[in-house]
Amino acid sequence: MLNWYFDKRDLRQFTPSIIDGLSFETEQRYRREGARFIMKVGTSMKLRYDTMATGVVYFHRFFMCHSFKQFPRFPTACCCLFLAGKVEETPKKCKDVIKTARQFLTTNQFATFAEDPKEEVLTLERILLQTINFDLQIDHPYTYLLKYAKCMKVDKTKLQKVVQMAWTFINDSLCTTICLQWEPEIIAIALFFLSGKLSKFNIPDWEGRQAHHKMWWDAFVEDLTVDLLEDICHQVLDLYSFPIPDTPQDSPPASPAPPLPPSILPCVKNNFSPN
Repeated sequence: MLNWYFDKRDLRQFTPSIIDGLSFETEQRYRREGARFIMKVGTSMKLRYDTMATGVVYFHRFFMCHSFKQFPRFPTACCCLFLAGKVEETPKKCKDVIKTARQFLTTNQFATFAEDPKEEVLTLERILLQTINFDLQIDHPYTYLLKYAKCMKVDKTKLQKVVQMAWTFINDSLCTTICLQWEPEIIAIALFFLSGKLSKFNIPDWEGRQAHHKMWWDAFVEDLTVDLLEDICHQVLDLYSFPIPDTPQDSPPASPAPPLPPSILPCVKNNFSPN
């Protein structure tokens, strides 16, 4: 199984897109737009939240191995959602994914699907599968959030509101690269922590508490510092500094995707750090 977790330095300086001449800010915008596009198309098709989340994670991982200059984000996003539907057992026909996606794209954006959009998405699917080395199963923070909430010895009505806020933050976190930095259980803890802070919600006791536990999350993941959790929280809160346009911005003309390569070398963390 590949290591899909990266340092901030890797994400700022050594992604394929940045090496290819794209600015960090532009790459982050493309990632946000791709993630929001997947969720918008998925919601319109009434797909489950976990299907959409899996598609977004595929999208982020794909672009740790390929450049946005080589692979346009909207066809790639459709491909990721199409594959996620199969993996999460909520399959949709390729032509229906494309038809739904078309509603949210300008003429110029849809032109990046080439002359045969269906064939483009199916070709991208083969490239995607090789890129992620058929590592298809994705864990998401939602499961851990619910697991942790059940262990809290607090007022259930207040807890429900905090969990709902944390759930929303997890949705929004998909527009960041947090899923490329930390495991889902750590993300769940951080965004539960954020929701508790904003709601002034205290957790005095929890199931499984031991004498050496200082904070509630010690019962689940030890040695997590508040500084680390706050860093994750700030990355999510920074999202709200960016306006969300009704339609994604046009990207510069992209070169056609190359033919399916015979093999793609596994993409691992060390590939992005200089010797």
